Amino acid sequence: MTAPSRVAVVSGATGGIGRAVALGLARAGLAVGLLGRDPQRLEAVRSQVAAEGATVVAVSGDLTRREDVERAVAECAVLGTPDLVVAAAGRIEQEAQPLWESDPDEWWGVVEANLRVPYLLARAFVPGMLAAGGGRFVDLSSGLAVSDQPGYSAYAASKAALFRLTGALHAAGHSRGLRAFELAPGVVATAMTAGMAVHRSRPADRWTAGEEVARWAVALARGDLDGLSGRFLRVDTDTVEGLAARVADGLPADARTLRLRGWGADDSLA
Repeated sequence: MTAPSRVAVVSGATGGIGRAVALGLARAGLAVGLLGRDPQRLEAVRSQVAAEGATVVAVSGDLTRREDVERAVAECAVLGTPDLVVAAAGRIEQEAQPLWESDPDEWWGVVEANLRVPYLLARAFVPGMLAAGGGRFVDLSSGLAVSDQPGYSAYAASKAALFRLTGALHAAGHSRGLRAFELAPGVVATAMTAGMAVHRSRPADRWTAGEEVARWAVALARGDLDGLSGRFLRVDTDTVEGLAARVADGLPADARTLRLRGWGADDSLA
């Protein structure tokens, strides 16, 4: 059994979901390392987290750069060994265009932000978790990862790819105490979602509060959902209690994972 997490690292901590998660974890008693691009905004969040009584470190940098991620590992070490990483930073295309109308540089930039960053964070922080007996890695996923859409192909492709990253962490690390999760928050009011035309007329009761995502992060930190390691969780349609009950009742081996669906028992790929 993996012990409850005590030291968290949160990327994308300068605002939106990342800020809400960092504050929620701090209020739950965790020490928190904050990662983000903008030093001034990061310092503002650091002050807010410190005001909650938490031990906190803020590290600014470009997390698509390996050297900046490795520097973050070194600077967060003053907190102790991080045993929870929440990869909350994300990016989406400016327009919901068909793939063939997309700008190649923007398209690849979205993939780097959403896939390369979690990869580098996992590669850098997981060895310390394993050496200490285990920990938890949480990717911020999306409903777009599990359905075909006419636009936002880079965002959808990068979020779908995170299933394989999380699955790889689970498969290789579960026996050593590592737990990994895909956490889809639903639609949270952030700078990113504010720029998406599809959400401008979204009813108020169909938005997810950042504080609710933070509540889930705290539940994951406690280990309440460790039985769902390697799987997809959705804040706006699931409940922590309901998922815990599902685990107690027993889950199919591939439930809430991304798999190729065959046409029947006679399909060679089934």
